[in-house]
Amino acid sequence: MEYLAPTSLDEAYRALETDDARCLAGGQSLVAMMNLGLVSPARLVSLRRISSLRGVEVQRDGGVRIGAMTTHAELAELKHSSPAARLLAQAARVVAYPAVRAWGTIGGSVAHADPAADYPVVLVAAGATIEIGSIRGTRRVPAQDFFRGLFDTALEKGEIVTAIDLPPGPPDLPCKYEKLSLVAGDFAILSVAAMGAEVAIGGYAPRPLKMNEVTRTEPMADQRASAEYRRRVLPEVVRRCTSR
Repeated sequence: MEYLAPTSLDEAYRALETDDARCLAGGQSLVAMMNLGLVSPARLVSLRRISSLRGVEVQRDGGVRIGAMTTHAELAELKHSSPAARLLAQAARVVAYPAVRAWGTIGGSVAHADPAADYPVVLVAAGATIEIGSIRGTRRVPAQDFFRGLFDTALEKGEIVTAIDLPPGPPDLPCKYEKLSLVAGDFAILSVAAMGAEVAIGGYAPRPLKMNEVTRTEPMADQRASAEYRRRVLPEVVRRCTSR
């Protein structure tokens, strides 16, 4: 396996043009999959040395731009008045454990698209936009369209998540993230993110759902819970998340 650590996005884009190349962000998902023999890329392209992928920037309109290599620990400390930023910070605080939060990145989590992860459902509820880059240029995809299914996203060959854009909003808009898991720090059996009137459900289906989609969707079953259990506990988790 070849390992590359470019220092610019252009270098990374060129490195990813090779067949069977994979990005390495924080490594918390990809390395685990490699250890289990689920993936075996011919080339790993580390994004750690690309400074332009790091950091949080407040935009003129009050929105927030988050670099893809920003860690969960950094986001857990995010202090900003926008409801989307506050909602994201809530979710970051319950991602796994301190060691994982110190290394894992939002871009890696978003690109991995585990339906039980914390960020996808939050980004859908917040109306966030995913910025995607490649050697062909940059494009922006609404979070609701970015997450397509189980570990499936709108990313195409040679593309990487470069940033997440959170919209501005009134500081007093209520927001809350509620997560049901087997133990603290685990992936969600079910999660609910609410920002104002927007409510999204995670862990119920292979992709995050808006509340109006749930009645048309059968819940999934996996090693954490049965479909019937998810269907039964959903109203209570929604109630906890949306109660004032």
